Amino acid sequence: MTSAKVTDAPEEGYERGLGSRQVQMIAIGGAIGVGLFMGAGANIAKAGPSIILMYALAGVVIFFIMRALGELLLYRPVSGSFAEYAREFLGPFFGFVTGWTYWLMWVVTGMAELTAAAIYIHFWFPEIPQWVSALVFLVVLFGVNLISVKIFGEVEFWFSMIKVTAIIGMIVIGLGVLTLGFSDAGDTAAVSNLWSHDGFFPNGIGSSLMTLQGVMFAYLAVELVGVTAGESENPEKTLPKAINTLPWRIIVFYVGALLVILSVVKWTEFSAGESPFVHAFGKIGIPLAAGIVNFVVLTAALSSCNSGMYSTGRMLRDLASNSEAPQAFGKLNARKTPAVGIAVSVALMGIGVVLNYVVPEKAFLYVTSVATAAGIWTWMMILISHIRYRAAVDAGRLRASPFPAPGGALFSWVALLFLIGVTCMIAYDKDARVCLYVAAGWAVALAIGWAILKSRNPQIAERRDPELEKVG
Repeated sequence: MTSAKVTDAPEEGYERGLGSRQVQMIAIGGAIGVGLFMGAGANIAKAGPSIILMYALAGVVIFFIMRALGELLLYRPVSGSFAEYAREFLGPFFGFVTGWTYWLMWVVTGMAELTAAAIYIHFWFPEIPQWVSALVFLVVLFGVNLISVKIFGEVEFWFSMIKVTAIIGMIVIGLGVLTLGFSDAGDTAAVSNLWSHDGFFPNGIGSSLMTLQGVMFAYLAVELVGVTAGESENPEKTLPKAINTLPWRIIVFYVGALLVILSVVKWTEFSAGESPFVHAFGKIGIPLAAGIVNFVVLTAALSSCNSGMYSTGRMLRDLASNSEAPQAFGKLNARKTPAVGIAVSVALMGIGVVLNYVVPEKAFLYVTSVATAAGIWTWMMILISHIRYRAAVDAGRLRASPFPAPGGALFSWVALLFLIGVTCMIAYDKDARVCLYVAAGWAVALAIGWAILKSRNPQIAERRDPELEKVG
């Protein structure tokens, strides 16, 4: 069997306005979020230095997922991405569920990130009401997404650049403290901090494994590069490069940063609710440390919200094109952006700002729980679609992708079992299992929606024949 050229994607009407530079930074930004800047503190408190191993382990699985997605993207690069592949290889119902679930993930993430961004602004300007800041960010980012995909890509490029610069700066400064011994932290900074305080697994391997659910949340949005496929200038070149550099991003930005931080400051000094970067910067004695990290985290929140507006509009358009959402969502404006879908999603994000203003802080826990469950479902659909695709290629029914995943379907099975294990851990954790309750309610809502859709249009439930081609 010989490999064939990339399947030509159907004309979707989008402007292919995302260059290599922007796609690379979108991929990098997707791997660095608030989950690292803020969420790592709670994970360090639970797992100690072994959290480094947990991030590395999860990073390997994320790489398997992204290589599976990469093979599918180069087989057929479309903006609908994982929802389109679920529709092709598993049937219309799974495409419907995946599309709407990914849309929900970004809407609720946008709700949380807008409110978080307003809180970060409150750090500098306490006199500004929280809802005013949230509304301003909502309107500005809405405008960015409405104008053109090039503007979106450029804004995301600079958001990602700020995050990357902050982490690299932290690593360089930390290495300086370790090797030269300067600053207030110089006397106690040592690589031995990784094992000197009750060992590498201070709370046991079980406690470390239980942090995997939080660790996986930190990697949410890494799959966003797949949504850009329909608008990349040269997906055959930019997408493989973005995916293949993922291991280096994980090694540097997660494993490397945490290795340095936990060497400079012993793990027992970190706690939940505090950014490990803020604490480490403060320990080293960097002036305005809290303000610097607050700015970086603000950027991460706005980046996430910006990406959410982008992806929700594209996902709604894909659903509309398959008669699984109102047809109005399928229309593009004069600048070739899905304006109606973006506007509806932004309106719902705005409702979230109001809700988070009047509802107690536990609303944030519920929002992130929904995002985690939706993200795990999306990753599972990517893996199962890849497994089905490889079976079709091996049987000679589909052309091979020019970007095959290493290990074929085997590593997709490994990653799938890992995600199932993480789901079981979520069910075991009494604080996190609310995620599964919300997922069950969402599943019921989708089942009812599909039944109504099928009753109005029986043909929608007929499985589409994929574009099968005999490979010579």
